[in-house]
Amino acid sequence: MRKFTGNCKTNVHFFSSCQNRKKQVQTGQFLIGGHVKLGIAIRKAKRINDLPPYLFAEIDRRKRAALARGVDLIDLGIGDPDIPTPSNVVEKLIECSSKPANHRYPNSSGMPEFRQAVADWYQRRFNVRLDAGTEVVSLIGSKEGIGNMAVAFVDPGDVVLVASPCYPVYHIGTAFNGGQNYFLPLKKETHFLPDLDSIPADIAKQAKLLWINYPNNPTAAVADKDFFQRVIAFADRHGVIVCHDGAYTEMGYDGYRPMSFLEANGAREVGIEFHSLSKTFNMTGWRIGMAVGNAEVIGGLAQAKSNLDSGIFQAVQEAGIEALKLGDQIVEPSRKIYQERRDILVDGLRAVGLQCEKPKATFYVWVSVPKGLTSAEFTAKLLDEAGVVTTPGNGFGEAGEGYVRFTVCVDKERLKEVAERIRQVKF
Repeated sequence: MRKFTGNCKTNVHFFSSCQNRKKQVQTGQFLIGGHVKLGIAIRKAKRINDLPPYLFAEIDRRKRAALARGVDLIDLGIGDPDIPTPSNVVEKLIECSSKPANHRYPNSSGMPEFRQAVADWYQRRFNVRLDAGTEVVSLIGSKEGIGNMAVAFVDPGDVVLVASPCYPVYHIGTAFNGGQNYFLPLKKETHFLPDLDSIPADIAKQAKLLWINYPNNPTAAVADKDFFQRVIAFADRHGVIVCHDGAYTEMGYDGYRPMSFLEANGAREVGIEFHSLSKTFNMTGWRIGMAVGNAEVIGGLAQAKSNLDSGIFQAVQEAGIEALKLGDQIVEPSRKIYQERRDILVDGLRAVGLQCEKPKATFYVWVSVPKGLTSAEFTAKLLDEAGVVTTPGNGFGEAGEGYVRFTVCVDKERLKEVAERIRQVKF
């Protein structure tokens, strides 16, 4: 704040008294060029200030420093497909972008044609029949819908059950809306599935939502129908809405085809499933996804969205329809690429003494940290000494401590370098 000079008399043009001048100073007003300049104290909302420390900030700093030194980084830290969006889909966007009808506000719930394309894809892929009008809603990427679930259903004080380590938006959405998160640790000995029987009775009674995600990010674990049936029984018993994030169902290997939560008996009565065209069709930057399932829950989510967004650009939706129609014609080539990359990375990591399972799905590899190091320390060591960028497991929640997540989102030649670089690291 600029310092005032002179006495009250010399400043009478601007202040009627010393008392008034004191008030002006306290509220942040000061003089510039004969005018009163206003200044205020900027205070972020408590929900922002209460966010946990950004554990990736130090990694970002180290990455920038390494790049500034000219280090050739191999970035396996981000789950962002490097395979281009199929040309058919891109061409459809170009074609539909020129339609004047697409230059107006879209419906926030999605074009009827897009919702029907989603329903048709679910029928072909999972043999799940959906009412496109009431059981499907479009999303500006599944991340938006996941965050808005809390807007639609979580009141201050409500409890939300979150299987963790996990995609952070599950619990951040809860926190932003005044809810309380109760974390269910995913452990190797239970195949990274949450132990529903461990939830205290009073917590289960208060729970509003349950977040699960299979195939799983970050652990790459998978779930079977028996697990989903146990989830449904738990939800029915306690009146909990199940929110299943199925973003990785199309990334299964060695002939494995992950199932939809909605394939399980009774799933539609207790919950919904989030899906995305991002990972499935290499469209992460397009921001288009969907939620499907229980009509009442879908309706609540759509109501929240209608007050907060104006939907997806219709040309993007028309391109999404093209992707859904092509289906496995797009997905199968990607699966083969990721499977080959998975094998290269896992075999290489094992060869240098790191412990990891060969995942049946997703493009993640969940690697145990060598003894004597934390997740963050091992991540820093790999970056500084090998030029390999990974993500510390504790960045996804406390239960992720002791692990580091690798992705296979770079070409196979670069992945072959990873093991040789890590071989030079002392741990």
